[in-house]
Amino acid sequence: MERILGMIGAGLGSLAGWWLGAKIGFMTAFFLSTLGTGFGLYYGRRLARQWLA
Repeated sequence: MERILGMIGAGLGSLAGWWLGAKIGFMTAFFLSTLGTGFGLYYGRRLARQWLA
């Protein structure tokens, strides 16, 4: 379950980063998408640990 929530968080974080960055340019969208993936993965797994522990 932790991996599933991590993947969902990574996808949502990536989507949010791309959406914000696309307003500026392609490379900004790519960079923010990468950062969003990391943050989403971290907080998705953290949320799963809190719910399941």
